[in-house]
Amino acid sequence: MRRLAVLVGLSVGLLSSVSALAAEVSVAVAANFTRPAEALGAAFTAKTGDTVSFSFGATGALYTQVTHGAPFEVFLAADAKRPSQTVSEGFGVGGSVFTYAVGKVVLYSPSLDVTDGTAVLTASSFQKIAIADPSTAPYGAAAMETIDKLGLAAALSPKLVTGENITQALQFVESANAELGFVALSQVIDKPAAQVWRVPEDLYAPIRQDAVLLKTGEADPAAAAFLAFLQSEEGKAIIASYGYDTH
Repeated sequence: MRRLAVLVGLSVGLLSSVSALAAEVSVAVAANFTRPAEALGAAFTAKTGDTVSFSFGATGALYTQVTHGAPFEVFLAADAKRPSQTVSEGFGVGGSVFTYAVGKVVLYSPSLDVTDGTAVLTASSFQKIAIADPSTAPYGAAAMETIDKLGLAAALSPKLVTGENITQALQFVESANAELGFVALSQVIDKPAAQVWRVPEDLYAPIRQDAVLLKTGEADPAAAAFLAFLQSEEGKAIIASYGYDTH
């Protein structure tokens, strides 16, 4: 935590004015966080003059890229496990890990009324239901945990359509390849209430999403400044506007 405090302290000045020489920060981002990340990037650029290049994907897949030398400077995961692993395995900067958001899983359908999601899932009067790959995407794992806790694994397993990440799971639903699917609240926060069932939080483990400064970004003040911006009041307000809890 001491190292993180130093990073944040060094970044305060960078956040207060536009940099004389603009930099670009390379950030690996869990797919569920696509929309808020883009909003944060735009706000960060407006504040500092530095730009942010995002690469979106499943947390597990991004972690694999990090450990195989991908030149990301910052990693925004959809879990707490992988950022800590990057530090223990020598890819992340010690003391730089923090929780930037706590995510929420929802059941979404543009064609069905899912106001009572439990009833819809139990009736199982649909052909396909989409989830993200539970082996690489924390939201997919949370979806499977929800299905298991509802006692519906046997009934729903034959109907599952699995996307590489949460973005693809949403695409399956919106393209009608699945009538409904488990996605992140942030992806559908502006949809009508009848199309979105917020999964009770006692049906899945909290999705604590952690950030980490990677060793490739350790010497880049702009990377530290971007992480500081995530923890600023402005950054937290943007994150919360997409349905995430912030600390």
